[in-house]
Amino acid sequence: MPTPSFVPLLSYQRLPEPEMLAQATAFAERMATRRTVRDFSTDPVPQAVIEQALRAAITAPSGANQQPWRFVAIKDPSIKKQIREAAEAEEREFYEHRAPDEWLAALAPLGTDAEKPFLERAPWLIAIFYERFGLDDQGEKVKRYYPHESVGLASGLLIAALHQAGLATLTHTPSPMGFLNDILGRGKNEMPYLLLVVGYPEPDCQVPNISRLPFETTVQFR
Repeated sequence: MPTPSFVPLLSYQRLPEPEMLAQATAFAERMATRRTVRDFSTDPVPQAVIEQALRAAITAPSGANQQPWRFVAIKDPSIKKQIREAAEAEEREFYEHRAPDEWLAALAPLGTDAEKPFLERAPWLIAIFYERFGLDDQGEKVKRYYPHESVGLASGLLIAALHQAGLATLTHTPSPMGFLNDILGRGKNEMPYLLLVVGYPEPDCQVPNISRLPFETTVQFR
């Protein structure tokens, strides 16, 4: 067993309570403006912005600090086209054959269907994978602890960072997503977790007329 090693926490700065509240309030208000969009502009987004958002994402906590997330940021039009074609094939199967009536009824207010033009229009797609298991230097399997939870935390940070930078996102989860491994050349130890669509909304973009649950419904103080 390796011996634990510790270093001083030098990056932390305690803020005065008024500043804490001001920053927490400003962030909450900023995030309250976040909406999932499906109408993306083709305007390019600098790669440097995507890179910095990903740098924020990989600061997430993870089980046993194994950091089981893997991100592939895609702007190549030919790859985006392949992803769209594969995703729409799975989506057609879902909408026409696999989805139960209850699921289709839940999706109805969102106006979604099997057509996914945003997968080509948006300037960036970020394919997010989690490691089912790691591989050591000899190619032997290494167990991963809490990979789903860890990658979920990193994905949330990524969405927040992109919104903070002024970009819109869409969390897309066609099922199954094994085509992402094939198209992007990822190993069998990696499982697709999420396909994040990133860019600017179209100037005339519209979003579903839905609302979030009241704060008091989802949060309790004891």
